[in-house]
Amino acid sequence: MKRSMSHTTKLVLLLFIIALQNTALASGTSKKLNIVTTVSPITNMVQNIGGIHVNVTGIVPDGIDSHTFEPIPSDIKILQAADIIIVNGLDLELPTLILAEKVKNPKTSILQLGNHALKEEDWQYDFSFPREHGHPNPHLWLNIELVMRYAEIIKDNLIAFDPINKKSYLENTTIYLAKLKKLDQAIFKCVETIPPNNRKLVTYHDSFAYFAPRYGMTVIAAIQPSDFSEPGPQEVISIIKQIKKTGVPAIFGSEVFPSKVMEQIAREANVKFIDQLSDDELPAPPNHSFIGMMVNNMTIMTKALGGNPTCMASIDASNIAF
Repeated sequence: MKRSMSHTTKLVLLLFIIALQNTALASGTSKKLNIVTTVSPITNMVQNIGGIHVNVTGIVPDGIDSHTFEPIPSDIKILQAADIIIVNGLDLELPTLILAEKVKNPKTSILQLGNHALKEEDWQYDFSFPREHGHPNPHLWLNIELVMRYAEIIKDNLIAFDPINKKSYLENTTIYLAKLKKLDQAIFKCVETIPPNNRKLVTYHDSFAYFAPRYGMTVIAAIQPSDFSEPGPQEVISIIKQIKKTGVPAIFGSEVFPSKVMEQIAREANVKFIDQLSDDELPAPPNHSFIGMMVNNMTIMTKALGGNPTCMASIDASNIAF
């Protein structure tokens, strides 16, 4: 009798454990997805859409030039453990992609957002990314319309991989898209406050090739050559002449690309040099987010070009809980 009761108890406990596991799966509390990303803006987008159901590891540190970034040995284990690898694409992360293809789990998919968000005929080639080199300008995320496409693509892929948490991914995406739409509208308002003759950009690195046509601005020069070196004397002279001719009041660099050449160009052309724009480095808390980065960029850019920087005052740069 005692032995029979023992078996019965074990069976009841086993059934109870199975029931708990099924309940956890049904309520969406299953194991979190392990997602590996690259640049910080992409990392932050995935965090906001995935929310509490994902662990996201970005392997390109803030403040590092994403074009010249080379993965380190410790990144191998990170890539091997990934359920999904999400990158920008358009050849931005080639060394990382090559490594990922070699070491990842065969079942792990690699999602290249830019390649899905934009048709090849719409890829931009320019001074920093000449067509003859075969690598397009990859900085799609500075155009918020394209970021909205990124958000939809991320959401669809998370749902396909983790349908149990579909409701949460849909809710997060709805919230995030609403924030992006307000940001997009605010950028248009910022540019409208800038005098028409000042709606021109001279940057060190040509990150604004997709931003400028969206918002009614023109990129008139990028200082950094396509091989990511410093420009030569003849290039510097040519850029100074171009700045003087166009009458642009300020030129822009960033902390990621410190350049004494830009300071020299600004002095020679008699314009302001602003070294605080960011194409992929997120600001410090409390606005440590992609949206926060864009708010900072537009506040700085609008003020330097003679516009009204309060255009960004009402934008919510907070993250969705993750």
